[in-house]
Amino acid sequence: MTANYLKTLLSPTARALQTFDGSRELYANMEANATNGDDRLTSREATFIMQRNSFYMASVTDDGWPYVQHRGGETGFLQVISQSRIGFADLRGNRQFMSAGNVRVNDRVSLFLMDYPNRRRLKIAGRGAYVTAQDAPDFVSQIALPAHRDKAIGAFLINIVAFDWNCPQYITPRWTADELKAQKEISE
Repeated sequence: MTANYLKTLLSPTARALQTFDGSRELYANMEANATNGDDRLTSREATFIMQRNSFYMASVTDDGWPYVQHRGGETGFLQVISQSRIGFADLRGNRQFMSAGNVRVNDRVSLFLMDYPNRRRLKIAGRGAYVTAQDAPDFVSQIALPAHRDKAIGAFLINIVAFDWNCPQYITPRWTADELKAQKEISE
């Protein structure tokens, strides 16, 4: 767990529970290594992000309710823009604009990226922004994958505050139909 992730997301109540459990000293030592800056993606995180074809994103409503949404697409639709910024095109869907509306009021977001076959997950905390294709047509067109440029109605940009590679202990391996097909072809 990165020190910045702990510093950003560990609440006083969680710290009190750690004290009660006896694990506080371990996490206090980790927190002591936090920097004053935001976490920067390395090639390990960038590669993992670009290999995903889905993730979950949490945002917060105007009145404080957490909202989690699944985002999916072709592998690589979530793009690494820089060591501190990621983004993806918002494609035409059910037109509820819940996540888009949420980040315009409270920019805090959390992403959960899973690699079920390899039992790996990456958690990202950041500050999100939403731009419409009308407001930033060139950027939205640039961030959308070529096959989806005509369906892109906006884009999400996320400035990374902290990230954490999480323990694989309870990840049940799962495979997509394409992954199973590829495994079958390899074994034949």
